[in-house]
Amino acid sequence: MMKKPSTFRLLLAYGSALGGLWSLMAWSKYRLMVINHATEFYILLIAFVFVSVGIWAGLRWSAPVIIEKTALIDVPVQVDHQPPAQELLNTYGISNRELEVLLQLAKGLSNDEIAENLFVSTNTVKTHLANLYTKLEVKRRAQAVEKARTVGLIG
Repeated sequence: MMKKPSTFRLLLAYGSALGGLWSLMAWSKYRLMVINHATEFYILLIAFVFVSVGIWAGLRWSAPVIIEKTALIDVPVQVDHQPPAQELLNTYGISNRELEVLLQLAKGLSNDEIAENLFVSTNTVKTHLANLYTKLEVKRRAQAVEKARTVGLIG
């Protein structure tokens, strides 16, 4: 009579066979995926690196988008200077807008700040300043303010 194998030996044999088949399947999958498709994996890896660097650079170098909403309201403004006589403005040929630029200049504001306060472009402010320099016969901002105070255009 044949001896019946023990349950433990059967489980060990089936487990070994299953483990061997599983290893063979894993090896064939590895061979198919890595060895046969190595070029595709390298391309995928390079693409991933470029996408990652692109996203990083975009987030690092781009300025955040800031949306501002402006409400226009009427605010009473006190004028702290006496407007010069129209004859004095006519003597130098200075327009009212150039006088406004000159007053802003006397406060020590930059061209951008003057443009923002008067609701004009920076180039317009530069044009007004060039005209003022010519009319007041000066070459610099400080000289223009000093001469305007000396002759009584501004207080």
